[in-house]
Amino acid sequence: MGTVELAPARRVSTVDHIAGELRAAIASGRLEPGAQLGEAELATRFGVSRGPLREAMQRLVSEGILHAIANRGVFVSRLTLADMIDVYRTRGTIEQAALDLILHDRRDAAHAALAASVEAMRTAAAADDGAGVSDGDQAFHEALVEVAGSPRLARAMRTLLVETRLCLGELSSTYADLGTQVREHEELREAIRTEPPEHVTALLAAHLADATARLEVKRST
Repeated sequence: MGTVELAPARRVSTVDHIAGELRAAIASGRLEPGAQLGEAELATRFGVSRGPLREAMQRLVSEGILHAIANRGVFVSRLTLADMIDVYRTRGTIEQAALDLILHDRRDAAHAALAASVEAMRTAAAADDGAGVSDGDQAFHEALVEVAGSPRLARAMRTLLVETRLCLGELSSTYADLGTQVREHEELREAIRTEPPEHVTALLAAHLADATARLEVKRST
């Protein structure tokens, strides 16, 4: 191989690992909104001292996923509907940027990448499983941003999807018919492959605006 310089393999730091595990637990619903995180228990489970655990939790506090209360501890955040509306508006900016990249030269890749989440939504809807449909919805939008090929957009989207999970019940309860939620995603997936860019962009904007409008209606009731 001659004198080619190769960078050594990078290992994930202890703090990064803990933060990632906690983030994933919140995103999957294993740690629910309002749950308290016990330092002693978590340090034991991770096999670490409290120093890196506290640093990891502080990172999630800065992301808004956790919040600390003086003399009480650290808790999984509960988002208000106003917070949730803000999350969806911010997601709109990120997803539209990802869609611009997809429509340039990644249409077929996006269509393929979105297949699994759409099928998962169909299956869940047929079983009247609202939580399953919501899981598929999240997976759809994460895949949409991932396939755009921008690590920074994907990283920002992952944080917003964790925040979405914190208030997911509020949104899922706004759909009287789960089939409607599924059809919106089926239509968007097919449009990404075949429709003019301006139509696809408008379709995504309308989809996210509809979610925001449903939340605003719920907030006013």
